[in-house]
Amino acid sequence: MSKEELKQVSDSKITKTVKKGEPLFEEGDKLNGVYCVRNGVSKLSKLSANGKDQIVKLASKGEVLGQRSVISQESTNLSAIAVDDMEVCFIPKESINNTLQKNPNFTLEVLRHMAHDLKEADDVIVNISQKTVKQRMAEAFLYLQNNFGEDSEGFLALTLSREDISNVVGTATESAIRIISEFKKKGLIHTSGKKIGIKDERKLLEMVEGF
Repeated sequence: MSKEELKQVSDSKITKTVKKGEPLFEEGDKLNGVYCVRNGVSKLSKLSANGKDQIVKLASKGEVLGQRSVISQESTNLSAIAVDDMEVCFIPKESINNTLQKNPNFTLEVLRHMAHDLKEADDVIVNISQKTVKQRMAEAFLYLQNNFGEDSEGFLALTLSREDISNVVGTATESAIRIISEFKKKGLIHTSGKKIGIKDERKLLEMVEGF
């Protein structure tokens, strides 16, 4: 973007605070703009035919939400709910569409981002169809460690509920609780309340890779 285009977008943006558990938008909504994450984490999920959420992505600082719906002028295909307290910037669709029409470099960059999102969605489909629940659980913990880090006590910095973990993995909450207990007994993880920490990263990696 040129300095002038950046100024136009900056002048039009609105900063919002979203509390934990509150939606940025819900599946089927018509969006009037996109959301840029400044702080916090949002879960992007799709409601299945049996009424269970499948979390397809955890979006954190620097990521943009809703651009596909705004560009395609379609209702949202996913819901975005705050996992913890968030600060987001809302940019009206007029600012986005004007820049898309005038700036081919910006358009190309947006296409790259959407292509990356499609690749991530493909990976989710492959994981669910080809990996066991235990492999997906191990991979989820490693993903949370690599992307969000650990706290001072060695627990995963992003604390998800057992239900959210099951929705990331694509299994029943009861199964997720059972596997977490099994991993703990085997010394792969340690827990304290909702908090989970990784004890044996190598064993988890071996499980993901099928060893």
